[in-house]
Amino acid sequence: MKKTFSRNKGFTLIELIVVIVILGIMAAVAGPKFINLQTDARLSVVDGVEGSVRSAATLVYSKALIDGTETAATGSVTVATGAVTTAFGYPTADAAGIVAAVDVAGDIDATTTPGTFSLRANCLVTYTAATSATVPAAVAKTVSGC
Repeated sequence: MKKTFSRNKGFTLIELIVVIVILGIMAAVAGPKFINLQTDARLSVVDGVEGSVRSAATLVYSKALIDGTETAATGSVTVATGAVTTAFGYPTADAAGIVAAVDVAGDIDATTTPGTFSLRANCLVTYTAATSATVPAAVAKTVSGC
């Protein structure tokens, strides 16, 4: 009598366990990368605010050039957001200056410290007003706490 063996088709228990272990290792390696997306999002927000502050300062200065007030120690220009106080053509570093020129909302705090747009501690954009007709306004960002 001759025995014939039929070949079963499918996966063995060992093969299934190996696949599950490999998927677990891949999830453990990829998980922290996806968790870090919050920091990346905050950095992108700070970059966006920095660009907005730079653009607003440039637009206000351009308006002051048109009005011929770019060399005045104090002044005011009117832009789409309303009146903006200026120093040497650039917005002042206060609520009536750069904060009035930049329209930020949401989680950005622009009222606590004049000239500072803060997302959280040490995750902010700082605007420094012009000090003379030859020293323009400056914009700097701090991202050590994002």
